[in-house]
Amino acid sequence: MNSKLADETMKNQDSSGSFWRGIWRFVRVGLIIYLVVLLLLIFLENSLIFPAPRYPAGEWEPADLAYEDVYFDSEDGTRLHGWFVDHPNPKAHVLFCHGNGECVAYLAELLKRYRHEFGVSIFAFDYRGYGRSEGSPHEHGVLADGHAAQTWLAEKVGVQLSEVIIVGRSLGGAISVDLASRNGARALVLERTFTKMPEVASRLYPFLPVKMLMKTQFDSASKISSYKGPLLSSHGTDDQIIPFEFGKQLFEIATSEDKQFIEESGLGHNDPYSDEYLQALSDFLELQTNARRQNEDE
Repeated sequence: MNSKLADETMKNQDSSGSFWRGIWRFVRVGLIIYLVVLLLLIFLENSLIFPAPRYPAGEWEPADLAYEDVYFDSEDGTRLHGWFVDHPNPKAHVLFCHGNGECVAYLAELLKRYRHEFGVSIFAFDYRGYGRSEGSPHEHGVLADGHAAQTWLAEKVGVQLSEVIIVGRSLGGAISVDLASRNGARALVLERTFTKMPEVASRLYPFLPVKMLMKTQFDSASKISSYKGPLLSSHGTDDQIIPFEFGKQLFEIATSEDKQFIEESGLGHNDPYSDEYLQALSDFLELQTNARRQNEDE
């Protein structure tokens, strides 16, 4: 009996050991896959944040849009490109910072609207690595590109940096906040943007410690309080890329006394603008024009 009992005990131990070895192999494979995915995301961080469309993607000869092809240099000498759409009697001068999946060749209809409906001159430019701009995008570089673009526009139309109205969409909102906080702006318009990049990434990859590992920050939340001028912000309630709450949080952090938030009900990140927002934008630009004229008269 003792021998049989010992044999049964050994069999049970072998069975138990095999079970736990199987569990460990499963866990080990899972950990290896997890680490590989993590390393890939770290390695591909810039590619994921900046899916830059390059020439000839887009419409480079849009009908009924008269524009000036502009080439200018960023602070490190990177050659950049943009379109300047002039107006014979502009109410204001606008710098437009587009989203991470766009380039100027996707913006013809928007540029037409700003010129013909809003009565302003507008300069849209491509960050390094986008469109016809040289180089490869990264956080410091595209922020420097925004500064170079604001400087070019101000010099072109003969105004101070702080007299330019800055409009930013999505990723371009982070660049716009950086410019307005550093250089000032006559007014700031933010469309479907965010507080800081790791917050967005953690929603897209909730199973990864992206907040700890991301190099790219675009920390608009810590910058926007430095801007005190007029602010118009908008966000779609059904935005699946940059959740609505991030745009609303950034607006609430802003310390501008003259600020307005437009909630675009039912709209996603890449949906067309709502009529309510377009009317608010038109009114907002008109108010900035009237304020500028009043200051000039005084």
